[in-house]
Amino acid sequence: GYFFIAFFAVPFLLFNIMPILFGVYVSFTEWSIVGEPSWVGLDNYREAMRDEWLRTAFINVFFYALIIVPGVVILGLAFALFVNQGWPLSALARTLLFTPNVVSATVIGLVWVWVLDTQFGVLNHYLDYLGIPPVPWLTSVHWALFGVSIASIWWDMGLAFVLFLAALQDVPKDLYEAAEIDGASRLRQLWSVTLPYIRPTISMVVTLQIISTMRIFSQAYVMTNGGPSGASLSVIKHIYDTAVVRNILGYASAVSVLLFLAILVVTLVQRTLLRETARGQG
Repeated sequence: GYFFIAFFAVPFLLFNIMPILFGVYVSFTEWSIVGEPSWVGLDNYREAMRDEWLRTAFINVFFYALIIVPGVVILGLAFALFVNQGWPLSALARTLLFTPNVVSATVIGLVWVWVLDTQFGVLNHYLDYLGIPPVPWLTSVHWALFGVSIASIWWDMGLAFVLFLAALQDVPKDLYEAAEIDGASRLRQLWSVTLPYIRPTISMVVTLQIISTMRIFSQAYVMTNGGPSGASLSVIKHIYDTAVVRNILGYASAVSVLLFLAILVVTLVQRTLLRETARGQG
């Protein structure tokens, strides 16, 4: 029995717990791969409080969440409602909607660069037919974050769609029958029956999407490289630039710890909300 437990526990400790603990240790040091880490205490965390680029990255992540989370939830739920009706092409729609989720974020980013490119992009090509001037989706400080958000919504929507579809198929049919007997319209059934029943799933999707958005990297890296002028910079991209490009591992580890704590807070809030929701339904 102990051997069986050790078979899973040892790799978990070596490849999960130990790197985390080492990262926390490095966050209190000054280190650049070459040489030994030198202890600097809380200096890296004090530097993080003064880092304007880090502040910009966290603000950008906040706006990413404002765009991506509602987009993923609304579109994922809308398509799940459509497929759940069993209409023609529902099976094809199910496949097409989930496919982007199994493709790497790098590929998704490259596809959307092709779609949103200012001069040669597909979207601006069709806008030109309508007499609308080209939109600099990826090269303007006003549009870059929105352009990356569009790609992220398309990539993340598949998982939300699957979770919502599973929740919808679990709603008891007799609830709808009772609502029809009471004369409730389809819209009223959605508002009074469907949404309350799948509320835990909605809460879970929102939380998962917030966490996913806080970790956004590949899309911003491939599509805009965090630019222009930091307009689409994410926290993970800032960590990458600090650790890989500038080779400042101690400070990059400190920022990683701060991001981990932020994600932990979101997770704890999500668990509290789910617990309160379950208690209210009980």
